[in-house]
Amino acid sequence: MKAVQFTEYGEPEVLKVVEVEAPHAGPGQIRVAVRAAGVNAFDWKIRRGALAAVMPISFPAGVGLDASGVVDEVGDGVKGVAVGDEVFGSVPIGTSSTGAAAQYAVLAEWAKKPESLSFEEAAGYPMSTEAARRALNVLPLESGQTLLVNGAAGGVGLAAVQFALASEATVIGTASEGHHEYLRSLGAIPTTYGPGLVDRVWELASRGVDVALDAVGSGVLPELIELTGSAGKVITVADNRAAEYGVRLTGGIGPDRAAEARAEAADLFEQGKFRLPVAETFSLDNISAAHAKSEQGHVLGKFIVTVY
Repeated sequence: MKAVQFTEYGEPEVLKVVEVEAPHAGPGQIRVAVRAAGVNAFDWKIRRGALAAVMPISFPAGVGLDASGVVDEVGDGVKGVAVGDEVFGSVPIGTSSTGAAAQYAVLAEWAKKPESLSFEEAAGYPMSTEAARRALNVLPLESGQTLLVNGAAGGVGLAAVQFALASEATVIGTASEGHHEYLRSLGAIPTTYGPGLVDRVWELASRGVDVALDAVGSGVLPELIELTGSAGKVITVADNRAAEYGVRLTGGIGPDRAAEARAEAADLFEQGKFRLPVAETFSLDNISAAHAKSEQGHVLGKFIVTVY
């Protein structure tokens, strides 16, 4: 099968499409014929070697964690899913030389894909929804509170905004001005990045800000602490300097994982309350361009690699 691999850390150009043996579903796993793969910041941080100290990998390494596709193999002990089902989910982290960006991928966690949800959009759901739900659980966010999301137009940010709105929270989100109308259409209150953030948010939050989620790691943790009044009311999924400020950094490995987020997103989608826009699609052969654009940031939704 065709799969994207890299044999050294580096820029997007290290990504190559190669021919490899297809993986097979082990116990508790399923295999899918991939239709689309999501591109996450985690993917290019791994590729660049930015996480090598905490998450070393073996070469050749596969690329991508998030995929949507059609089930074609079901491992031992798996219930509730059958060959032919359409699903979206995540590959096991660091256990294979093939990732989601391949013709076939093994998934360790998944949810059924609603019929009206495209494979392309579904491929952007797995990691973003899990990270958003995990962060909101750990905070925790309670119904009726006001949540500030830093980076509200990206995958994790949009998922957090919509999960929070579904729980009847008030949401203020920072984003580039061109994305403000989309955030308003969801029911969030948008504001811009940059100097003066604290004053702008105070003008928007008549009752103050209860909790804050940093989804992009853009260096605003001191401002989020000032707005909430406590480092304990702030959480980040992206800023490795969190400990310097007494802020919690939550990662995707550990007891706080929120695997239920995928099914929650699918259910909200069917209710008309959840979308993660596809910013742009790329062919498997052009995945390096997808990584390069993802590294630039300030995108509404997700970059997706199609596999047909």
